[in-house]
Amino acid sequence: MTADPTATATPDTDWYDRDTRTIAGVEKLRFFPQVAATGHGTYLTTPSGRQVLDLSASWTASGLGHGHPRIVEAVTAAMAAPPGASLLSGTHPHAVRLAEELLDLVPTTGRHRRVYLGHAGTDANDVALRAARHATGRRRIIAFEHGYHGGLGTSMAISGVHIDAGAIPEPDLTLVPYPDPYRPWTDPDTLLADTMALVQRHLADGDVAAVIVEPIQSDGGVIVPPAGFLTRLRVLTRQYAALLVVDEVKVGLSRTGHLMAHHIEDVVPDIVTLGKALGGGLPLSAAIGPASALDTPAASALMTTIGNPVSCAAGLAVLDILRDGAMAHAAQDRGAQLTEALRHYAASDRPGAAHIGDIRGRGLAIGVELVESGTKTPNPVLAAKAVLAGWHLGIIAYPVRGNVIEITPPLTITHDEVTTAAHLLTEAIDWAALGHVTDDDIAPYSGW
Repeated sequence: MTADPTATATPDTDWYDRDTRTIAGVEKLRFFPQVAATGHGTYLTTPSGRQVLDLSASWTASGLGHGHPRIVEAVTAAMAAPPGASLLSGTHPHAVRLAEELLDLVPTTGRHRRVYLGHAGTDANDVALRAARHATGRRRIIAFEHGYHGGLGTSMAISGVHIDAGAIPEPDLTLVPYPDPYRPWTDPDTLLADTMALVQRHLADGDVAAVIVEPIQSDGGVIVPPAGFLTRLRVLTRQYAALLVVDEVKVGLSRTGHLMAHHIEDVVPDIVTLGKALGGGLPLSAAIGPASALDTPAASALMTTIGNPVSCAAGLAVLDILRDGAMAHAAQDRGAQLTEALRHYAASDRPGAAHIGDIRGRGLAIGVELVESGTKTPNPVLAAKAVLAGWHLGIIAYPVRGNVIEITPPLTITHDEVTTAAHLLTEAIDWAALGHVTDDDIAPYSGW
């Protein structure tokens, strides 16, 4: 059996302790004492020199791995002779080309279309919702329970994850249940129909500016909705003249085996938002949609360093890498490999196998739901212990919705690395199930 996974290395602990004394807690979502000094490809290396396989990719922000050479080359060139640091009061070729590429790759409605370039999914979604309100003259937003659309402002106030945790909801918000096939909010046989009927009931009031939706509800538990969900949302929003905003911030850009996750249903949204992987590890986001929504009021979404040339250069490199579809195919193949290995584990007699309630996802967006043995009762304590054990065994993975371990490695992960990932993740779940990680071990980490 592997050495005690709760043992810690002193040099790494020192950095974590210094972080505790200096970095504001409001920006921390911590599950174990993670410290990294460098990164390369799918691995991070701690200050003490230990390599750790990254199965999160910094919540997908490093979607093409750490230090991808083509992104490094593009960013280095842009930084060496930058044409300023902003798109605010003057343009530059990197921003224009990035916007043109996004318009080419991401279909939306609108005869004339525009791209907002920002820093994170948070501001992209904020701008998208304000644009919808301006374009329609309506105020109400429909979003989904347990969803995540951002960590500040309006984006936070319409995110079910934050509202669940006590955030003040947007006054003009209506939350409806997301259609979860594993934990259906209604009769499983009529889950999709009942969800659509509820959405339609709210749309029929005639005051809805937009429906915002994740094609896979990531932080809400890696929930894959029933087939036809997005198609029927598109029909209803058109029927009631509301905009459909598809939030691709976390699962877009080839992660699910399609360039955009909503492409699986051939849906054309009104606005698509992107972030995280778009910047290749740098702050960059986008909202793509009709000029009628995104052009006015002028100067109504101002941040000084939006559209900065270094982030835009990274974005151009990311899109160039993804354009031929090879990364999407790799996500399908490696996702199928990892899912098969996890399902083989779940069917075994190993210590943690009885706690696997569900394994779901698309491509390299995979959720492993941990439950009380023999039930569907969520087991968030076991998940917290499993990811802590995983860190000490040599992997990074985080829990979402308390009891679901989310697996979103860089799309560049190899066949052999997936084999290693499956071995270490299942060993970590075994360690947690065997009681080798205690309540005291996980107590210092606030989690969600």
